[in-house]
Amino acid sequence: MKRTLNVSRVFLGLACAVSAFSIDQLSKFAIVEIVMQPPRNIYITSFFNITLSYNKGISFGIFSSYFENSSTILSFATSLVVGFLFVWMLYAKTRVQTMAIGLIVGGAVGNIFDRMRQGAVTDFIDLHLGSWHWPTFNGADIAIVVGAALVVFTSPRSPPDDSTR
Repeated sequence: MKRTLNVSRVFLGLACAVSAFSIDQLSKFAIVEIVMQPPRNIYITSFFNITLSYNKGISFGIFSSYFENSSTILSFATSLVVGFLFVWMLYAKTRVQTMAIGLIVGGAVGNIFDRMRQGAVTDFIDLHLGSWHWPTFNGADIAIVVGAALVVFTSPRSPPDDSTR
């Protein structure tokens, strides 16, 4: 089956990508330049703080020490993934899938932009339960997770193969 490019869906996906990128970058700017002047921890609720940090690793700080001086390599690898996702977005089957991939692309580009500009990703959302803290994250990470969840939950399910019984 040949897939065709749906121009209106492409614009929808691009709009989601640009929105995710813009919201991410504006929120990071506001936190770094306005809210965190002077730098401090801001306690919002018993489970949510604003805590400024800079992530040099992959998602949630994984492999931070390995990528500490290699932000260009990590940015290049992420850019390859973004390129694949962009092509997938061009030929997505549904509007929801197009929007979801657009969110992932926009979030990933937001984090790439941070890495290229400052060598690390700006994180500031700190969720915790008692003394257990989820790794600090940002708006780009939210867009990526929401987009990925939408892709997974809206993907067509194929019936189980009877030959495995």
